[in-house]
Amino acid sequence: MAIREILEAPDPRLKTVSEPVTTFDDDLKTLVDDMFETMYAAHGIGLAAIQVGEPLRLLVIDLQEEDPDAEPVECDHDGTKHTHQPVINDPRVFVNPEILDPSDDLKSYQEGCLSVPDIFADVERPAQCRVRWQDLEGNTHEEEMNGMLAVCIQHEMDHLNGILFIDHLSRLKRNMALKKLKKMREAA
Repeated sequence: MAIREILEAPDPRLKTVSEPVTTFDDDLKTLVDDMFETMYAAHGIGLAAIQVGEPLRLLVIDLQEEDPDAEPVECDHDGTKHTHQPVINDPRVFVNPEILDPSDDLKSYQEGCLSVPDIFADVERPAQCRVRWQDLEGNTHEEEMNGMLAVCIQHEMDHLNGILFIDHLSRLKRNMALKKLKKMREAA
């Protein structure tokens, strides 16, 4: 496994419409392993293959929700002691995903993106959607998704179509976000 570079806006490759996966082999499994390692290292909950420079209709998600039954764990990040609630890892792989039946009911969530670091904005999306996808063996699955999983799958699927979450914002808000991102890069 390897941590890959995450492309950041305004990299033009992020506007690429990804191609369907046609070969289900060890190279695909290696890419998925790399994507999970990259996503976890960046503290993300979802990652599309195009974000690591691979224009394939492939994404990984792990919402890493807190485990309410676990005891808090003490840790020391950057010299600051504090506790974390352990999370439940539920890594999921979606090959050639498609949304079949998005609900008319919209819900607004504050979204962020590993390709648009440190920028957050409210985005309205269907509150539920039925999704069809293939697994790493090419088997087809369908599931009704709602809540954060529905938001995350729609966000990641946007990447497969060359769309960033900031593309859902008004031109003014999008330009402000891109200027903020540029200033942060210049300051670093």
